[in-house]
Amino acid sequence: MRAWGASIEEVFREAAARWTLVAYFLLSSLFILVFALAVNLDIVNGALAGARLFGQSVDLNGRTISIDRLVLGFESGFSGFLYLVGTFLALFATAHLVPRLQEKGTVDLYLSRPVGRIPLLLSRYCAGLTLSAANLVYLIGTIWLIIIWKTRVVHWRFLLGGTTIFFAIAVLLAFTFSIGVLTSSTGVSLMTTYAIFFFSAILVAHEKIAAAVSSEWAARIIHGLYWVLPKTAELGRAAVAQVAGGTLRGVGSFDLLGVYGSTALFGLSALALACWLFSRKDF
Repeated sequence: MRAWGASIEEVFREAAARWTLVAYFLLSSLFILVFALAVNLDIVNGALAGARLFGQSVDLNGRTISIDRLVLGFESGFSGFLYLVGTFLALFATAHLVPRLQEKGTVDLYLSRPVGRIPLLLSRYCAGLTLSAANLVYLIGTIWLIIIWKTRVVHWRFLLGGTTIFFAIAVLLAFTFSIGVLTSSTGVSLMTTYAIFFFSAILVAHEKIAAAVSSEWAARIIHGLYWVLPKTAELGRAAVAQVAGGTLRGVGSFDLLGVYGSTALFGLSALALACWLFSRKDF
């Protein structure tokens, strides 16, 4: 446990030395500041009497809107945006962990310690998750407090959306680690992971895509890729549904347990592959 704690501390020091940590939290702070300045609400007796978004007045046609319903709808919609922002910032801030580890001199120093290769890699993975979780708590928690301050409405479900975002980060970071071990390149790791993210999101329409192809084998490949790759689009919808208090819709015959289960299997397989490659790599 002491070695794992030291690894987490080293990752934070390394991120601070390379300005990654500062940039990570500054970008999150920028999103928070824009959000705080962009939304101005006029609340009268628990109802919305007026609103300004990005300096522009919102025409309510003389009506008053229940602030509770408005906040719930806004929070559920904004959680989808936070899913994209939180995931992309986390991957950008942690994709360097494996390529940096495998640099000549650095890897020699780490391998000289009485720590096995697999525990070393897993400790870096946990350190990356810790860094991502800290920023996620800061980003979502601060926005949640701003919403409470502006509306006096408290919805605890808004915080639940962060669990799905963190789950997506954990799975995609595992894939980033496997590419990082294989290529020792931060750029390739990022590009490949982002490509998987968007390609998997497109496959949410795998039924329609498979029906449009001309051959049966191509349709089977499309269906197979859908089941193998992480369900990034469905996870975004799940984050929104968690906040809204509803159910996940629009996923065909794939239920909510299947979305999380198959995605977790992808992440565990990617992390196991990263560990296997790292344990056999010649430095």
